[in-house]
This record gives sequence, C-alpha cells and structure tokens, in this order.
Amino acid sequence: MPKMDLDGFDRRILAALQAEGRLTNAELADRIGLSATPCLRRVKTLERGGVIEGYRAAIGRQAIGLGLTVMVGVKVDGHRDGNATAIQEAFQAMPEVVACHLVSGESDFLLEVVVPDLGAYERFLLGTLLKLPMVKDIRSNFVIRTVKAGAPLPLAHLG
Repeated sequence: MPKMDLDGFDRRILAALQAEGRLTNAELADRIGLSATPCLRRVKTLERGGVIEGYRAAIGRQAIGLGLTVMVGVKVDGHRDGNATAIQEAFQAMPEVVACHLVSGESDFLLEVVVPDLGAYERFLLGTLLKLPMVKDIRSNFVIRTVKAGAPLPLAHLG
C-alpha cells in the first residue's frame, strides 16, 4: 500500500486520536481547528487508507488476571515457505500470543505471550508451542516490569 500524503490537519488528527481515541468528531474538530464535516471526511479517508487501523480499549492486564508477560524467541527448523506459513497461522490462532514479529538474529519469531501465571505459561509452552513440528528452539524471557508500552507512534517525520 502506498504511503498517504498527510498534511498538518491529518497529523493533528492522528496525534489527537492517539492521545485520546474516544474523542467525538465535534471534540476532535474543535481541537484541530476544523469544522465537523471536513474533520469527519479526513478521519474516514485516514481509515480507508489504512492509516487509522482501528480503535481499541487499553486493558490493564493485571486487573483482569493476566499477570505474566513473556517475550518468546522461536527458532524454526527449516526455512521452507510451507513452514513459515503454517507457523504464522498457528501463532495467529493462539489467544495467548498478543504480538508476533518475524525478526532477524538469534530467533526467527519474537512472540509476546500473556498468561495468568507461571503455571499457565508452562501449560502453554508444553501443550502448545513445543507441539508445533517446525519449532527447533524456544527462548523465554519473563517480563519483570513494563517500563513503556502502547506509546503513540512518532509522527515528527511526517511534517
């Protein structure tokens, strides 16, 4: 998908929605200095263009009993297209995997896994991850404390 050309209003819309995604269109328009109709038109264009991918609630993991986050490096046995597709589909189907990145370096994939506790992670590791036939090696790094997460994207390069 080609990169969209964004002007100052678009950048202000993105910054405002990253900071507070529940703004009404009227509030957003007032904040960025446009009337409501052109503001809504711009937001819809940004959505259709894939710049705004969606709107979500940020949920406190601890508050809902998901107290353990593990960054998991996965090394794949053999780099055939079929393996790559199959393992990516497997990761996408695992609710415990909240993020999956294809990476270079020691691992082929870096997963962010969220579970209630160490026992749940052990069950996930032994009962799910290690049962994938194309997995060669797994390295688990337990998150002690999250210092920064879910930060707004840096928009300075856009203008």
